[in-house]
Amino acid sequence: MNRVAYINARLLDPASGLDSPGALISEGETVVDFGPDLSPPDDAQIVDCKGLCLIPGLVDMRVQLREPGEEYKGTLASAGRAATAGGVTSMVCLPNTNPVIDDMSVLEFVARRARKLGLAKVYPYGAVTKGLMGEELAEIGLLSESGALAFTDGVKAVSNAQIMRRALSYASNFGQMIIQHPEEPSLAQGGVMNSGETSTRLGLSGIPREAEIIMVERDIRLAEMTGGRLHFAHLSTGEAVDVVRRAKARGLAITCDTAPPYFALSEIAVGEYRTFAKLSPPLRAEEDRLAVIEGLQDGTIDAIASDHAPHDEESKRLPFAQAAFGGVGLETLLVITLELFHNGHLDLLSALRLITSAPADLLKLEAGRLKKGAPADLVLVDPGRGWKVDADKMQSISKNTPFDGRPVQGVVLKTVVDGRTVFEKDA
Repeated sequence: MNRVAYINARLLDPASGLDSPGALISEGETVVDFGPDLSPPDDAQIVDCKGLCLIPGLVDMRVQLREPGEEYKGTLASAGRAATAGGVTSMVCLPNTNPVIDDMSVLEFVARRARKLGLAKVYPYGAVTKGLMGEELAEIGLLSESGALAFTDGVKAVSNAQIMRRALSYASNFGQMIIQHPEEPSLAQGGVMNSGETSTRLGLSGIPREAEIIMVERDIRLAEMTGGRLHFAHLSTGEAVDVVRRAKARGLAITCDTAPPYFALSEIAVGEYRTFAKLSPPLRAEEDRLAVIEGLQDGTIDAIASDHAPHDEESKRLPFAQAAFGGVGLETLLVITLELFHNGHLDLLSALRLITSAPADLLKLEAGRLKKGAPADLVLVDPGRGWKVDADKMQSISKNTPFDGRPVQGVVLKTVVDGRTVFEKDA
């Protein structure tokens, strides 16, 4: 049995609040012990962490994989490499593949293929509606039995209120959560960036903030009516965060996440028609960005997901109005989240919790924490080391990052999945 001892580490476990110097020992795929006064077994392979941070592998709860169906944008292998380079050891994929993950065979194909690659672990969501068409419920019960972690129509909102009501009601029979992309489609239709002064100046049609707020308000009513578990993805407006805050105060089973662009960038990043900054939901005004940070600080926003959406050059090298929505995010999830710590918005453990144990808890995943007997999914990080995001050097097949050229702090030196080193930074 392969034993590894990680010594001279700063052990960080956001789930338990642990932050102390010490060592961690793994045996095979499992963590067997960790703590301050641990001496490594004689037969262990030694990894000297040199005082740097050893943290649980990141859990990314919103990733678009593109395989099967659009392998020219990204594959399970390229996503796995991008994930492990960014410290992500578990990723949950949207069902918007081709074919759609709305039946067991596609779900099992993705899970099996990912296991074979042996990079980051992949867990699929099931579709809420057949073919993501928003008209007929998918087989929620059967998909649930096959291992779907929750249900979502991915980048499409479930816009029909009656369908949403039935989905919430039906999913709750299986203890399952519905994840909504909160955007009222008829209000957002034709819009390409946030509605406001910047869109007017650039002559681009806008997506009003109300498209998000109205959908959040409607769905909270439906969740209250059905007693269903509801989660909103990538909140981008201060008012939507506030609506969720009030719903939580009333004791409703509502949770939400946001993505790094919504607390690190504003609509100004669109600049002179930069298509890498064309995201869904769109980048909002500065006051919304600050309100999202406030939602992260007070716990209204439960987690941060990368919202990884790879696109090939042809989809992005177009006039802004015609370019595809979305940016890659697996390799920048950790470093942009660390900005919340470096800028003094959150302490280190609170920032890390949002990308480790918090998403794992939402999806009932055995991941995102340092625990005896748990899988040895670990990341060695130098949180203070600076570098510059360079799209051309990314592991992802697609290079469409909204953070290209941004100076950041925090370097992943080693990523371990089930006790195996799957990524190591060149010296």
